Amino acid sequence: MGWFKRIKGGITTSTQNKKETPEGLWHKCPGCKQVTPTAENEANLWVCAKCGHHQRIGSKEYFHILFDDGRFELFNEQIFSNDPLHFTDSRPYTERLEETCEKTGLHDAIRTAIGTADGEKLIVAAMDFNFIGGSMGSVVGEKLSRAIDRCIEENVPLMVISRSGGARMMEAAYSLMQMAKTSARLSLLSKKGIPYISLLTDPTTGGITASFAMLGDLNIAEPGALIGFAGPRVIKETIGKDLPKDFQTSEFVLEHGFLDKIVPRKELKPFIANMLRMLAS
Repeated sequence: MGWFKRIKGGITTSTQNKKETPEGLWHKCPGCKQVTPTAENEANLWVCAKCGHHQRIGSKEYFHILFDDGRFELFNEQIFSNDPLHFTDSRPYTERLEETCEKTGLHDAIRTAIGTADGEKLIVAAMDFNFIGGSMGSVVGEKLSRAIDRCIEENVPLMVISRSGGARMMEAAYSLMQMAKTSARLSLLSKKGIPYISLLTDPTTGGITASFAMLGDLNIAEPGALIGFAGPRVIKETIGKDLPKDFQTSEFVLEHGFLDKIVPRKELKPFIANMLRMLAS
């Protein structure tokens, strides 16, 4: 049974004493299952070098990608959800909020920041799916509305990065009201002639798709993102028919005229800057 032993420098050791590889050194692509070093994956902007799969990332990573030298100012951070309906399902909503805040380090499902992208001043509102599925509650609507107000006050373009499962059921009508609230605010932005770019990422569904995500002067998406109102499984069960190939992907939605362009993550920053220069001219 000698092949189970390790001999080094004349000393025989058991494989029971082997050194364990630290966690987090490697990343496995959900698409093609290619394994790459985590550092290399991050350097490639969390996009698989083999198949081009765009992994789900959060606001922190998008701010790093978009803003020059990673420098930006967060604003309206100290806004928290409460529990106006005293909602309880499997556990109280307040308990779920507290646990999610502690786990993610976030205050809610969206963060807003101002900085420059290739020298072009820009306000970015980026959603975080890790916070209760990126669901839209009253805080998401309020922070987005305040970001729009600042765009108007300072004459700065707006970019919203959507990643969400839709309205937050724990806030019921308070959540659904945000659809009308944010859409109305965006109409004020449009009247001022200030550009609004909407980036749809995987997934963008429900009330987000039905409101601000589809109201951009320019609606763009990452490759392969799920975009729709109801999910494909629900639609299939409702109509009782098989759905087309790649149904509700960015490519399908672009082909049917609901998107202006699909922009790979590596091209995002220069594309946004060029569009802002063009819209300002």
